[in-house]
Order: sequence, then structure tokens, then C-alpha cells
Amino acid sequence: MKPLYLMLFTLSLFSIISCKTDKEEDYKEQNTVPIETIKLSPNRPNLNISILLDLSDRINPKKYSNPAMEFYERDLGYIHSIAQSFELHLRNKRSIKINDHIQLYIDPEPADSSLNEKIDLLNMSFTKDNAKKEYILQTSVLYDSISKLIYKSAIEDDNYIGSNVWGFFKTNVEDFCIEKDHRNILVVLTDGYLFHKDAKLREKNLTSYITPQDIRDFELNTTKWNKKIDSESYGFISTRDNLQELEILVLGINPDTKNPYEFDVINKYWNDWLTKMNVKDFEIKKANLPANMDKIIKDFILK
Repeated sequence: MKPLYLMLFTLSLFSIISCKTDKEEDYKEQNTVPIETIKLSPNRPNLNISILLDLSDRINPKKYSNPAMEFYERDLGYIHSIAQSFELHLRNKRSIKINDHIQLYIDPEPADSSLNEKIDLLNMSFTKDNAKKEYILQTSVLYDSISKLIYKSAIEDDNYIGSNVWGFFKTNVEDFCIEKDHRNILVVLTDGYLFHKDAKLREKNLTSYITPQDIRDFELNTTKWNKKIDSESYGFISTRDNLQELEILVLGINPDTKNPYEFDVINKYWNDWLTKMNVKDFEIKKANLPANMDKIIKDFILK
């Protein structure tokens, strides 16, 4: 938990060095539902929210440009909705019952130590002792500012080695994302493809990766894709089956448009994988505009 004076100092610093893009401001304007009007039951469970970022070349605005809104900007909109949902949860909860957490992860961790220090500020805990309105409202401001710095750094670095999402599930998800006596939610921001140079495993037709080229090589780009997956056991390697206390929301799926069955294949890979890991509840969503995803995110987190 970060002291309030440190949070406020950090916010002051960010207000000087950062500025919002037009599309980010457009999103905030479109998201016009006054949060003060949203009322929830005060008997809220303890929330433990984790966000996992896929900072592979999917966020490269040169390689995957989108005139409607760049994919990294969509991620920033999703992150804003997640943080705001957390704020809403806290502000509607009985203060004496507050014991809630939110944090953000990148795997592998950035090489930039100063960026890691900023990411550490996003590991925020609230109890009855510090859950003042002013502190709660720092959540979305901090997440907006620091997330923007994270994506800016990754894009300027222009060295996309892939994101080890599969390795995170294999090694870290239980320790990092599950806390006893909490409703544990992991939000994964990814295009749905998995690849990292240090996690490239294959066991028959099960893999730790999937790319558009793999889908073509596996001949999963025809009308028989579903039958082939089931009969020949294609999918992700699963190394655990103990995620009964975890709910997962996957956002940002962005299938290759050259294959009309691409989303179906990606969706099945993830669906089968999360099911094998006994994930308590999950949803998998495409990379729609943040204004259209805001309700979906809030409904998932605040249900």
C-alpha cells in the first residue's frame, strides 16, 4: 500500500509531464454515465483485481494501425474502466468491511527500473484505515497516467519480444492473483495470440503458443477447424487445474481478418484452456471501442 503523500506527489509529477490524446479525451466524453448515480449493494465482497498486459507487437501503431482507434488506446480505455469499476466498488462498500486490492503485471518485467517503480505504485491496497474518498479517487488517475507511460515506453522502445502470458499462468497466476477470502478477478489485455521466445513448447498438437501462421500451418482456417481441433487435440498446454477461485476477463481479441474462422479458433483455444484450468468464471471479448466495452467491464467486475 502506497502512502497518500507519495501518491499525491506522483500525481503532481505526472500532471506536468503527461498529456491526453484527443481519442483518450473523446473516450472520456463518451463515457458520460455519472458514476455518482450508480448504486450498488453495500454488502460487497472483498475484491482482488489483477491486470495482465500483453505488450507484444499487437500494440505497434505502425504494424497494426487502426484509423478508428489504435489498439494501445483501446487498452488505455479498458484500463480506465477497470480502475473506475474498482473505485465504484469501494465507494459503495461499508468502510468497516473494506479490504480490497488492485495491481498490474507485465511478463516479462520491463528492463527499465524507473518504469518498474511506477508500475509498483499501481499495487494499491485499501482498508478501513485509508479508504478516504480522496485516496480512492486517485486509483483511476494513477492507472490512467502510469498506463499511458507504460505503453509509450513500449512503443518508443520498438523491441517487441512477445508477452509471456502462458508462462504467467504456469508460474505466477496462483501466487500473484489469488487471495483468500476475496473475489479474485484477472483481466488479461491481449489480442488472443500467444508467443514468447522463452516459452515455445509443443507436446503433440498442444502448444504454449499460437500465431496466425500456426493457425494456417495447423490447417485451422477451413470450415472443418472445429472438428480438427477436437479430433486431433489441438490447443494450449495446460499445467494446472486449480484456478477455482479465479475469474478471468479477456479483452482485446484481434483476429487476423484473412481467415474468417480466426476468432472462432482463438476463442476455442482460450475457452478450452481456461476450462481445463478450472477457472471459476470467464468471458472472452474482441477489441471493441472502449465506450462500447465500458458496460461489459463494469458488469463483470461489479456483479
